[in-house]
Amino acid sequence: MSDYKKLKVWEDAHKFTIDIYNITQKFPNNEQYGLTSQIRRSASSIPTNIVEGCGQLDNGNLIRFLGIAKGSAFEVEYQLLLAKDLNYITNEEYTILVEKVKYIIRRLNNLIKSLKN
Repeated sequence: MSDYKKLKVWEDAHKFTIDIYNITQKFPNNEQYGLTSQIRRSASSIPTNIVEGCGQLDNGNLIRFLGIAKGSAFEVEYQLLLAKDLNYITNEEYTILVEKVKYIIRRLNNLIKSLKN
């Protein structure tokens, strides 16, 4: 699978990463090298690992990179909880973003299952 842009999960993850970059612009300046940087790296790791996996020669490696992308999605889910509890984002923003990342996780799970069959 070489054209990652055809994958709906990649498109969703890319849009989600943009959402994360936009929402973290309002985080406190003292978080620039802390939570802001960390959540951005975790979010961008999701589509990045999908892309890297699509560039692999076999499905086994693709599945491995999709698993890494899924792990990054779980990281973001926790980091969003932390941001909410620190009052960097509202409950509504948290709910919307967590729904999006959970949807991405489900899509990654489905893609991994389909590749294993």
